[in-house]
Amino acid sequence: MFKAFFVFRPLNWHTIHLFLNMDQEEQIRDLLVKCLKNSALRIAYSAFARKKAFKKGMHLREPGTVCRYCYFMISGVARGYYFRDRKEVTTSFCFEGDPVFSLESATRGVPAYETFEILEDAVIEMISFNDLFQLRQQFPEVEKMWLLSVEAYAIWLEERLYSLQFNDAKERYALLIKKYPYIIQRVQLGYIASYLGITKETLSRIRS
Repeated sequence: MFKAFFVFRPLNWHTIHLFLNMDQEEQIRDLLVKCLKNSALRIAYSAFARKKAFKKGMHLREPGTVCRYCYFMISGVARGYYFRDRKEVTTSFCFEGDPVFSLESATRGVPAYETFEILEDAVIEMISFNDLFQLRQQFPEVEKMWLLSVEAYAIWLEERLYSLQFNDAKERYALLIKKYPYIIQRVQLGYIASYLGITKETLSRIRS
């Protein structure tokens, strides 16, 4: 599920265009071209970023800890969820081309409510927020990309909240499949039901 995006990796344009207007998309494309042409930026980013393989079932970090890294999905699938009163509530899904992080925790340095589980074996690129802050200070195009990322996340969150408040279960499912037609093949129905705010039995009736 789209949250934000960053530089130097193929972007999930199928997801991005659902949330941004054409002017915003054009800004992002122009920024990416500038980033890719900036050899100093490429070298600096490469010095900070590293790749790591995660197995299915692993977590990007322990629940209740501070989010200190921005993770970028190169391959695989992850889900965000809350755990409270012995119950997991799925909040998001992240696919190839999506970054993964908890915005409040990263910006305020507080423990995150949300944690992320790997649903498929994944390869993920990670950069610490301290290093990312240095890049934002040093390169204006990175700061602009960050601001556009936060803007895109806010748009996604607003649409998500609207859907939960005003769309019924069937409408929420239809919107999900329209935006992410591949999700059924890659994510367990129980997680999808949790994300939609319905039971697995209700989801099965909707799909039948």
